[in-house]
Amino acid sequence: MMRWNSSLCALAVLLVLFGCATGASGSFRRPTRVGLVCCEQVSKMPIPRNISLIGYKHQNALAPCVEAVIFYSNTEKFCSDPTARWIQRRQKDLEEYKD
Repeated sequence: MMRWNSSLCALAVLLVLFGCATGASGSFRRPTRVGLVCCEQVSKMPIPRNISLIGYKHQNALAPCVEAVIFYSNTEKFCSDPTARWIQRRQKDLEEYKD
């Protein structure tokens, strides 16, 4: 009888620990500011001058998203590498969008 009680207690402890571990990870939520659409790849290629840009914003890396500068035109968005040399020239005179 004593053996059954210690086995039952060990099982109960394992179940409680398992419940705590799964409950903690289940309550984690991604930040609400991260949208479903983000830049997962960036380009170092300059955006052609004939494309009129209206603004930009910085995107931080949070998987699957990568660090990027997102440039906006009236119809498109461009995921650009923030380390590219031409970035600062194109940002000049554009509005920076804040989240």
